[in-house]
Amino acid sequence: PLEMKFNKDFTGMLSQYGISADRREATGIKAAIIREKGTNGEREMAYSLYLAGFDVKDVMMTDLVSGRETLEDVNMIVFCGGFSNSDVLGSAKGWAGAFLFNPKAKEALDKFYAREDTLSLGICNGCQLMVELNLINPEHKQRARMLHNDSHKFESNFLGLTIPENNSVMFGSLSGNKLGIWVAHGEGKFSLPEAESEYNVIAKYSYAGYPGNPNGSDYNVAGICSKDGRHLAMMPHLERAIFPWQNAWYPADRRNDDVTPWIEAFVNARKWIENKTK
Repeated sequence: PLEMKFNKDFTGMLSQYGISADRREATGIKAAIIREKGTNGEREMAYSLYLAGFDVKDVMMTDLVSGRETLEDVNMIVFCGGFSNSDVLGSAKGWAGAFLFNPKAKEALDKFYAREDTLSLGICNGCQLMVELNLINPEHKQRARMLHNDSHKFESNFLGLTIPENNSVMFGSLSGNKLGIWVAHGEGKFSLPEAESEYNVIAKYSYAGYPGNPNGSDYNVAGICSKDGRHLAMMPHLERAIFPWQNAWYPADRRNDDVTPWIEAFVNARKWIENKTK
């Protein structure tokens, strides 16, 4: 059975977060979605960010490679899921190469991560990319890796996530929550060579056995974050579960909620940037 547990003060209403689906004017808080050939889910992600109060722009890898886009006016970047370059080169290795071997793209990325006022999020294929580029724990001697699922097949399912006590910008306020979410991946196994305490774990699969843990990840980890809480990588797709109707199961007495607690992660990001850039 899927167990859900929300913050006591969660009302399910957009008004709780001071946001509205009717917003039509810019807020000045900018996020960019970074896409490679074969990325999917970017529209759900763009809308999640927009609903939370971001102005969102669409950035193709060609924009970064050519230098048309530098990310200098952006405070948050999101690497979306999907199948970059049709996944023929293994999990995001080709996408990582597009950054590593194109000087302008690499410079834009390096400068973005060198700033103190930036956040980043990688989902699914984007999570694989962030791990491949070593953006989460560059301080570790032994690097994390993303491996093929133990089942040796693509896993797509709606399952339970538990948010442990964590100090991340996006998920900190959701510590203790249990939420439903979609997974859709073939190489989602976190191989974490250090002790669990060395990672800023922001989400774990609620059940250790398959299919509750769909890929066999170490410590049942579904997502990790940088030590400073700013850069987060996770396999499941929270942008596909921000509305109750997107959830395969949702508490019957909450059917009238505007949104699920997942929207709070995006609102947290927007508020953090507002405070940083005031």
